[in-house]
Amino acid sequence: MDQFNKGVKVAIFILMVATIGSEERRCYCKVVQFIFGDSLSDVGNNNYLSKSLARAALPWYGIDFGRGMPNGRFTNGRTIADIVGDRMGLPRPPAFLDPSLDDETILNSGVSYASGGGGILNETSSLFIQRFSLSKQIELFQGTQEMIKMKIGETAATNFFQQAHYVVALGSNDYINNFLLPVYADSWTYNGETFTNYVIASLDGQLRLLHSLGARKLTFFGLGPMGCIPLQRFLTLSGECQESTNKLSIMFNNKAKNVLDTLSKTLPNATYLFGDAYDIFQDLINRPEIYGFSNSNEPCCRVAKIRPTLTCTPLSSLCKDRSKYVFWDEYHPTDKANEVIANAVVAKLGLAKPSNGTHNS
Repeated sequence: MDQFNKGVKVAIFILMVATIGSEERRCYCKVVQFIFGDSLSDVGNNNYLSKSLARAALPWYGIDFGRGMPNGRFTNGRTIADIVGDRMGLPRPPAFLDPSLDDETILNSGVSYASGGGGILNETSSLFIQRFSLSKQIELFQGTQEMIKMKIGETAATNFFQQAHYVVALGSNDYINNFLLPVYADSWTYNGETFTNYVIASLDGQLRLLHSLGARKLTFFGLGPMGCIPLQRFLTLSGECQESTNKLSIMFNNKAKNVLDTLSKTLPNATYLFGDAYDIFQDLINRPEIYGFSNSNEPCCRVAKIRPTLTCTPLSSLCKDRSKYVFWDEYHPTDKANEVIANAVVAKLGLAKPSNGTHNS
């Protein structure tokens, strides 16, 4: 009997050690974020895609970020995702294709799979040759999960991924670099509503897949007034916003919000939020002076009066004061505009958390 009791005590001790070890492995992991997006969130993935025609590798991208050198962001400074993450007290995730990315970096900072030109649909932006669609980004995330499981074990990895925050921000390319361009089959296969339904059905399936992979806290950023970006305005005779394109944004947002609401109610332990930036962005464009801007219809970075150059090039010149412009190039907002939009979304969703330090560059 004494021998039996001794054996039981040894077994209990081993179980306690194993349990403590398991808890330590769980607690080792930080709360990080995983970002899925397009050029509005890209932090450098496309710069490593050598054949991509959508790369932020030229002057003057990144001029107001860090050392002032191009860093893969399609703006002069921070992205909206950068700023929202900062406000939440989360580390900024590096690009998936960053050569320095390893398992320790993932556990401490998360990963960004965002890719310039990326769309919800696989066929979107095929003219850019190389880019990661949302499906591809999720596939890469699955590979990341396998790496972390090998590093810390399946139980700890499951906990790590379920505690993380997820950002999904795509959709504009599905219209601007697909449906609205007659070179794509989707432009003459669908009308505005049937195409939007097609995109939303794809998004619904992808968000459900992310939930099956552990995504429990997710924010989806809706579309801004796409018809008011400089490129769309340039294509009109009047220089005004293309309201037909803006209506597509609104339709998409309404349907996407319904998807997020439904998933939050039906998927176990899911908190899926819809980050609606349309109204604040539209107000920023309509009344720029209220927010300290002076120009909301032209890009800061352009080649003299030649329009459109689409992206900044070595021949481009900059506006005199970047803080006064809403748009950086033909597609993307400036750092200051991103800050106004991000702060509005954070306030609307109550995402801000106190933190000991902030990222200012």
